[in-house]
Amino acid sequence: MPEILEVEAARRVLEERALNREIAKVHAPDTWFMKRGTTAPALRHALVGNAFTAARRRGKQIILDTENPDVRVGVHLGMSGRVLVDDEEAGDPLVYASNLRMVKWHRFGVHFADGGDFMLRDPRRLGAVELDPDERRLGPDAMTLTFAQLDHALAKRIAPIKAVLMDQHRIAGLGNLLVDESLWRAGIAPGRLTFTIDPAERKVLHKAIRTTLRTLDRRGGSHTGDMPRGLDAPCPRDGAPLRRDKVAGRTTYWCAVHQH
Repeated sequence: MPEILEVEAARRVLEERALNREIAKVHAPDTWFMKRGTTAPALRHALVGNAFTAARRRGKQIILDTENPDVRVGVHLGMSGRVLVDDEEAGDPLVYASNLRMVKWHRFGVHFADGGDFMLRDPRRLGAVELDPDERRLGPDAMTLTFAQLDHALAKRIAPIKAVLMDQHRIAGLGNLLVDESLWRAGIAPGRLTFTIDPAERKVLHKAIRTTLRTLDRRGGSHTGDMPRGLDAPCPRDGAPLRRDKVAGRTTYWCAVHQH
């Protein structure tokens, strides 16, 4: 499923191929997919004759700026969304969702005046598109996260550390796979209450998050971590059987031997 690395891959494709092309038509057939008061007529009014000028990202949210400084489009891939520009798909095929090329799954997109297009395909309809998204509702971006920002996000929290790391208001971009991998690398149990993690452990966790994002980005995505997600494979670090629990409502894999 798309996490920050897959969203960044989508942003790069949009930056490379979808900018500075006049928009001739808007494809917005799914009212469910449009959020926070956005409508198909509003999208057509804002985008036809306009052009995207920048593709930015904060966490898992893509923001497309346009020639009109008052018009921005927010795109969220949800759990199964993929970006296609001129039929080129961003990133590796999804592991936990269908990769079939079904036109009926095109939830939003634009046709360019030059004959090409940008489409967002989402089989499960869990993504979203909205005009002028409120970027302030998201925390600092995980890919540029500083230790001070992590320390602030964890301050005075009594929730499990995994729940806090996945809270997009506190840190934007970390999802289930990346959090499990980062905690595994840091040696911190996912269900441990955040306030019990001391400053030295927080520094280790910050380094683990940064290393995880850099390494898995080079490998091709959030699914390329070192920790296997299954009970039939031992922990690569110490050979112990992995545990599978529910933490923060998500299936969580971890090693009870070296994660404390």
